[in-house]
Amino acid sequence: MVAKPSVFWRSIISDLKAYAFLAPYGFFFLVFILIPLVYGFALSFYSWDLFTPPEYVGLQNYDKLLFDDSRFWVATQNTLIFVAESVPLLIIVPLMFALILNRPFWGRTWAFIAFISISFMPSVAIIWMWRWMFDYHSGLVNFYLGELGLPLQNWLTHPRLAMVLVVIITTWWTSGFNTILFLSGLQDIPNELYEAAQVDGGSRLAQFRFITLPMLRDKMILIGALTVMASFKMFDQVYLLTAGGPMGKTRSLAQYLYESGFRDFKIGKASAISWLMFLMIMIFAMFRVVLNWRSARESS
Repeated sequence: MVAKPSVFWRSIISDLKAYAFLAPYGFFFLVFILIPLVYGFALSFYSWDLFTPPEYVGLQNYDKLLFDDSRFWVATQNTLIFVAESVPLLIIVPLMFALILNRPFWGRTWAFIAFISISFMPSVAIIWMWRWMFDYHSGLVNFYLGELGLPLQNWLTHPRLAMVLVVIITTWWTSGFNTILFLSGLQDIPNELYEAAQVDGGSRLAQFRFITLPMLRDKMILIGALTVMASFKMFDQVYLLTAGGPMGKTRSLAQYLYESGFRDFKIGKASAISWLMFLMIMIFAMFRVVLNWRSARESS
């Protein structure tokens, strides 16, 4: 009679199976995320131009960025302005579309596909289409302004209009993903709550204020945190649309990192910029953790 394996050995075999399934992800996480992360942090303490051996400089890269580099602070200011202007829009606009798509109407599926599919289009195609539309000489917007007898605008070279245009493009391009998240949250709200509110004479505005918003609070905190982190990494829009101009008014931290590392070959400086960006994002992430903790305490 063959003896059955003990509980201990069965648990070992079960754990080995789990580790075997996790091994591919663990390998890629180690090779493409963890090792580059640690290596990049180490490089932030060196001066290296890819052509000469790295030279240890300690905190010099951070010291120069924080106290001597005005371009770094301009890029930080531009990034914070973009975050402050785009994040509210990327919450309000998707919520409005989610509220519309959550109600049955003719052509709802096609409207959903048309709106969501924009978020999956390549950034190059999106940016070049908008760049053509707002071109001063041959753009579609200035063409219609001229037809109406209105003055033409230098949309891409105006110090203020350029950032506004970047915010508009980002909102139009990336709202689809947040709409999906809001729509999933709306569909989780029980219809009985709305039916009870209608019986009590509650208007749609009252239902939105006292039912929809409270039920979407956790989802809204999550979407806000994801949007803030994505906005801090803004690169494609400014690089392809304005190249950071005019006069550096749209240069973001991500673009300044790219220019420092891949144009000027200051690898240590670029690594320091990346870790300062990481620190800023972590501050907002910790703010989200605090909000979630408070939300959990209030709901318990």
